[in-house]
Amino acid sequence: MKVVLRNPRRELEIAGPISVVALLNRLELNRESVLVIEGDELVPGDATLDGTQTIEIRPVISGGAE
Repeated sequence: MKVVLRNPRRELEIAGPISVVALLNRLELNRESVLVIEGDELVPGDATLDGTQTIEIRPVISGGAE
């Protein structure tokens, strides 16, 4: 499966099937600090990726009102 990471942008090939949690652990990413996206859909943390998808991992960015 193709995994696209942001900040900095890079692409990796990861063999599946693999759970979202295992993927993030392998990449040493904190689940609460990133969004896992397939197409236009958020992928839940308990999902299993079959290895045929293109997955994008984006950092969570928060902002607030003053």
